[in-house]
Formats: sequence, structure tokens, C-alpha cells
Amino acid sequence: MSDSSDPAGTAADIAAHFRGAIASGLLADGERLPSVRQVAADMSVALGTAARAFRILEADGLIVSRIGSGTRVAPGVAVLPLEVMRRLRALVESAQLAAVDQEQLHAVLATVWRQSGLADPAMHEERS
Repeated sequence: MSDSSDPAGTAADIAAHFRGAIASGLLADGERLPSVRQVAADMSVALGTAARAFRILEADGLIVSRIGSGTRVAPGVAVLPLEVMRRLRALVESAQLAAVDQEQLHAVLATVWRQSGLADPAMHEERS
């Protein structure tokens, strides 16, 4: 959904651009992204549009912003598909709401992984 103040694309388009760069490995884990101001200038969009794109990416867990070190690709996200990241984030949020701590969640996840038969690469090859 574009508006007239956003000639090069919407915040969602800009987010999709960076999402693709992260998924393809063009942007690696921990790699610094250009500033919001630079993205706005490079893509000829309003500063607010570029900022919205970064907020979308941050909400998806793909980037992290820290005062003093800028915005970087979040650790570990370049190796996982976006849908897996979304589902993991939803799982963590649900666990937190249910007062399940990180250690409990790790233990349950490890158990479920083992029960799936995918923990052993040899078993995975047999299923393929």
C-alpha cells in the first residue's frame, strides 16, 4: 500500500528488500545496516517510512538496534527461514505468558526434537 510521499515503495517494500538480503546471506549475522537516514536517502523515501521499515524488521526479530552501535542483523537469523523465526517467537511468547522459563522450554524443545526422529541426521536421510 503506497502513498504519494513514498515514491520508491512502502515501508513493507523496504523491509522486504532487507529481509531478502538477510535470507540470501547478502547481509550476515551481526552485520551493520545503513542508518535510517541513509536508507531514506538511498531509497528516496521519507525518514518515517524508512524508520517504519526498520520497526517491521525489528518486530520480526531480524534486526536489533542499540544506541551507540547502530542497527545490525540479529544473531542467528540468517540461518533460519523467516517462518521458522516467526513460529519460534510465537512459541517463546506463549511460553512466557504461561510462566514457562527458558530452561524448561529448552528441555521440552529438546525432547520434542528427539521424539520427532530428526535429531539424528541418519534418520532424516532415511525419511527423505
